[in-house]
Amino acid sequence: MNGKVLTLLGTVAAMATLAAPAMAQDKLVIGAAVALTGNLAYADVPAMAGMQLAVEEINAAGGVGGRMIEIRQKDSRSDPAQAAVAAQELIDEGISVLVTPCDADPTIGAGQIAQAAGVAAFSTCASSPTLPMAVGDHMFLNFPGDNVQSAVSAKYATDQGYKTAAILVSPDTAYTQLPLYFKEVFEKLGGKVVAEDSFTMGQQDFSAQVTKIKALSPAPDVIMTAAYEPDFPAFIKQLRASGVKIPVIGSDGIDSPTTFAVGEAVEGVVFTTAGFAAEGSPLAAFNAAYKAKYGQDSDTIYNAIGYDLVKVVAAASKAAGSAEPAAVWQAVRGLQDVQGATGAITYKGTDGVPIRQVAIVRIQGGKRALVLQATPDPALVPKPRM
Repeated sequence: MNGKVLTLLGTVAAMATLAAPAMAQDKLVIGAAVALTGNLAYADVPAMAGMQLAVEEINAAGGVGGRMIEIRQKDSRSDPAQAAVAAQELIDEGISVLVTPCDADPTIGAGQIAQAAGVAAFSTCASSPTLPMAVGDHMFLNFPGDNVQSAVSAKYATDQGYKTAAILVSPDTAYTQLPLYFKEVFEKLGGKVVAEDSFTMGQQDFSAQVTKIKALSPAPDVIMTAAYEPDFPAFIKQLRASGVKIPVIGSDGIDSPTTFAVGEAVEGVVFTTAGFAAEGSPLAAFNAAYKAKYGQDSDTIYNAIGYDLVKVVAAASKAAGSAEPAAVWQAVRGLQDVQGATGAITYKGTDGVPIRQVAIVRIQGGKRALVLQATPDPALVPKPRM
């Protein structure tokens, strides 16, 4: 974990409310069983910072129907077993809503505990569309689903004139198999995936995969992968060092300071993510508020995603006129066009995967450059892969 994340972690931990247990009807209590340490902290720690900012803004304006919002957090340590333990402890304290880590694997066990308790659960940024199916109707995504992101990136690829693609997947998590959704849409639109290779998360040596890609003749028009840190930086550096200049499409997992710190090797990489801070946009306003609070720029979308999660929970509690878990859960299912930092968010009529816009961003000169923002044609969005 880099020093900036450690600093932010200390700030968030110091500001988290650790008061004695309160009944959910007296406060809107959000329990966060998230990764404050370990390999998922790169996403969960920034998300917690955004959540805290939203809580302070809402409470300063009088709360939700007069109820103050309180966050209670416990470190899941990026471990599925510990996530379940932390979830149970928080639910035992009487929370209104549970927040789980930014990955499907540690979220499933924690989410099932929330399901059994009748408590709505949101992952900070897990994007597997099968997650609500694996857990139940109390589980919600907070981030654009893998299938939604892939529909946008595959359409972008074909619009660029790319006819062939190579994909790189890992069987280790549902998220790193996102390119399989890309393949489905890309081929539906007339493209062809000519090569498919796999990697083990954390392997760091991608020479075998790079050698196979370099040997492809003719070379594919584009490479698509959902590898994230530390795997993506290792892969892209080794790919470019080998002389392969094929365009690369990634996903939201590389929207982090680590990727942008790689330098020349990531120049021109495009990826899908939840939003872009165009001038005058809600995300730009959020970034300004974030800097005013924390004294540093928001350099990852996960800050805004955490902020939006609290806005959704607050909207549900307001609609329900209650902070009781059952009432909040039922209200989430009817939410439509909740305005967050990244745009409008809708759960009404969904199976727990929100309808929301996807941005495609290019790394250009070490910064983010907007390529496009789009909501995909529902007919192109693949069904969840079980």
